[in-house]
Order: sequence, then C-alpha cells, then structure tokens
Amino acid sequence: MATRVLLWGAGGLGSAGPRLPTRGSLALRGLASSTNRAGEDSWLKSLFVRKVDPRKDAHSNLLAKRETSSLYKIQFHNVKPEYLDAYNKLCQEVLPKIHEEKHYPCALVGTWNTWYGEQDQAVHLWRYEGGYPALTEVMNKLRQNKEFTEFRKERGNMLLSRKNQLLLEFSFWNEPVPRDGPNIYELRSYQLRPGTMIEWGNYWARAIRFRQDNNEAVGGFFSQIGQLYMVHHLWAYKDLQSREDTRNSAWHKHGWDELVYYTVPLIQEMESRIMIPLKISPLQ
Repeated sequence: MATRVLLWGAGGLGSAGPRLPTRGSLALRGLASSTNRAGEDSWLKSLFVRKVDPRKDAHSNLLAKRETSSLYKIQFHNVKPEYLDAYNKLCQEVLPKIHEEKHYPCALVGTWNTWYGEQDQAVHLWRYEGGYPALTEVMNKLRQNKEFTEFRKERGNMLLSRKNQLLLEFSFWNEPVPRDGPNIYELRSYQLRPGTMIEWGNYWARAIRFRQDNNEAVGGFFSQIGQLYMVHHLWAYKDLQSREDTRNSAWHKHGWDELVYYTVPLIQEMESRIMIPLKISPLQ
C-alpha cells in the first residue's frame, strides 16, 4: 500500500491525504520542538544579554577623545523650497565671518545641502574648542553681534523648522579636517536602543579599520544634548558609484560581516543623507 506524506512548502501545507502520527514521529516532533525552543531562547538572549562589562562611568568619558575637549554642534534646517537659494547665499555671506574671528572659539567644520534624503534641508557642523565653556562664550558674544542678530532674523523667515544636537567625537574615529573636493558626503544617523552606546563603541572601534582604504571616513559623533543615543557617521566619496564600490568592498574583508551582525540589533532607526557641500564649507 502506498504511503501518504505531508508536504510543507513556502506557500503553506500541501497534503496527499490525512495520516495519523506514529509514536516515533511524536517523539521526533517533541525533540525537534525542544531543539527549536532552545534555539529561539538562545537567539533571544543574544539580543538582550549585554556583551560588555557593567561600567561605573558615563559613556561620554569612556568613548570620547581624551586628548581634546572639543564639543560639536550639528544643525538641521528645513528650508522653504522657494527660499533655498537665498538661504544658501545668506549663509555664505555671514557664516565665514563668525569662524574667522579669532575671539570666537569655534570653527565651521562643514556645511551642506541634502541631495538625497530629506529635501530642501541644510546641515551645518560646528566645533567648539574648549567644550561647554567655549559654547557659552560664543553664544554670549553672538547675542551682542548686531550682524548675526539680523542674520538670524532674516534666516528665520526662510525656515520651516530647525533642530540641533550637541555631540562628542568617538575616540577611534578620524578627526574631521578640511579636505579638497569635489566630494559628496553621506551622513548616516543611527538611533540606538538606550543603554547600548558602549556596545556600539566597542564594535565600531574594530569596524572602523575596514573603512579606511579610500580615505572615506570623515568623522564619528554621538549626542549629548538633543535627541539622545544618536550616532552620526560622516563619510566622503567622489560620487555615488565610488560610494557603492567602497561599501561593497568592505563585505569582502574577513570580520566585517560579523561586526554588522552584532551592531544591527542595537539600532532602533537609521537614516542616510547624501549631501553636497556649499562653497564655504571646509569639507569640499
């Protein structure tokens, strides 16, 4: 007599007819079920069990560069579409005057328009040499600067919304220094699960070595004020095709896939912006 079998496929259950389970098949099924549960438990634990020792210090002290006390500010300005050209012209007239003044302890690191990502958006990155005291000093002086006050008022009429964050540099990332162009820049922003910043830093301290071949790594930062547990990685490429080639080449290096595997569960959200520098940007 022919034996009828149960066929499980991607689309569901296929059957040549009902068949009662035998004692042996029940035992095997129980063993498989137990094995599956053990595998699922192991997988779940891998997501939630911490992979670093508990710390008794702020992650800012453990991950930031000790040799400098620089604080960074990143600004996101969503510009009314009809004002983008006027906004860029105004910024190019006023912003260089601020960071060129010697009595302002700040420097414009880069300024861009978003090309792919959120449209009609300007992104500015500033460095304050001396940390929070330097930031406070600059802000107090700018309040007394009539030209800057008029600039902010005129700029405000061009904006739909704006936000900023205060950042520190990761100790293992490159220092963001001026570079010649032309380049496009990618700002990859990651919202991490709270409590995972140390894990992220531990993995990326090793991962960054896989992304240095084409001098693409510009800077890496994590937030202190504003949206918290935010990480920003800034990359430079000659064009979109070189970006694609450079990113693909990392997957051919032993160990990159493992580091990606362990960092992905730490992420809640991520965003990529492709940006074009303005003429006044030190990062070209």
